[in-house]
Amino acid sequence: MNRLDPRSPMVFSTVELGRRPGSMVQVTREIESSEPIGTDVLAVPAGAPLDVELRMESVLEGVLASGSVRATAVGACVRCLEPVTVDVDATFQELFAYPERAAHNRKVGATDEETQEYEVQDDYLDLEPVLVDAVVPALPFQPVCRDDCPGLCPQCGFRLADDPAHAHELLDPRWSALADLATGADAADPTEKRN
Repeated sequence: MNRLDPRSPMVFSTVELGRRPGSMVQVTREIESSEPIGTDVLAVPAGAPLDVELRMESVLEGVLASGSVRATAVGACVRCLEPVTVDVDATFQELFAYPERAAHNRKVGATDEETQEYEVQDDYLDLEPVLVDAVVPALPFQPVCRDDCPGLCPQCGFRLADDPAHAHELLDPRWSALADLATGADAADPTEKRN
């Protein structure tokens, strides 16, 4: 296990909290995300601020970290590809086990490879994975610039919100031979006598 860097903005100290069950510490911090948090369509960009309100409570097993995170995600509308900005407000609650408790859980098989368990390391909590797990599900799966966004024209890619009457006359290619006959008849001299 890698040691935590106490200077990292995502790492919080539990020294003030102590190990007495029932004690509590509240921390408010603005953090810059080191990497984008989200998907290719919509994400909190790297370097964007994350407003974190954290409450750490000492319990028998470790430290219960709960709170909220607020951020602004940017991306593109899935219908018209215009820029989209979404305010994210997510909550989290996670238990960080003391090292001896985590070792005991592994020994008795209380956790397996699929179970995510966080640990208190040298009196520090790494909140980054918890914040990522809180923010990503709070993002809309298909962000739109507005609920009634008409999207793009499937033929030419024109943004339909700019001209709602935009349309193309499309002929079924199976009828194109008849269309050619119709235009040929129109092009003929109307005074010409037909037999």
